[in-house]
Amino acid sequence: MSDPRAAKDAARAQARARRDSLSDDRLRAFAADALRDRFLEELVRPGFIADGPVAGYWPLGSELDVRPLLLHLRTGGRSIALPVSGPRGQALTFRDWDPVLPLAAGRYGIQEPGADRPEVVPAVLLVPMLAFDRSGHRLGYGAGYYDRTLDALRAIRPVLAVGMAFAVQEMDAVPHGAHDERLDWILTERETLRFTQ
Repeated sequence: MSDPRAAKDAARAQARARRDSLSDDRLRAFAADALRDRFLEELVRPGFIADGPVAGYWPLGSELDVRPLLLHLRTGGRSIALPVSGPRGQALTFRDWDPVLPLAAGRYGIQEPGADRPEVVPAVLLVPMLAFDRSGHRLGYGAGYYDRTLDALRAIRPVLAVGMAFAVQEMDAVPHGAHDERLDWILTERETLRFTQ
């Protein structure tokens, strides 16, 4: 019987190397703009995303940068939030992000809104990842933050989970377990994948 943890660790190493290989800044900027436009045209304009706050993330390392989308949504009047990492094993919380205010370095050195910013409960959650497959599974870093967060949010209100990734991050099949939360959509610079009706 294979070890699911070992399979995930091996997949993470492979996925991180693949994502890290995208070193061309122009390609990364193109992908960020392409995802912004795809999100607006395919989710916002047809009305697939509900009213309410949109929670994004501050890119860590080679993660796809969703800040162009977040800034566009905020300019259009949307409430925008960023995650705040608490202790390992707990769900994320989210605080309102005002781009003109300074950010603080959080638990993993990731920029996040300060403690003076109000907490929000997102209606839409933009989810970073190392890899994804065509059944809506994602591979994260192994701490389970987003799985716990989606489980907690879905217990109190509908939330749309949209994975944001480079097309090169696709895998044939992401190793997953019973506690891994599936995404509703995945957007790349090349295509949009929808998993819920």
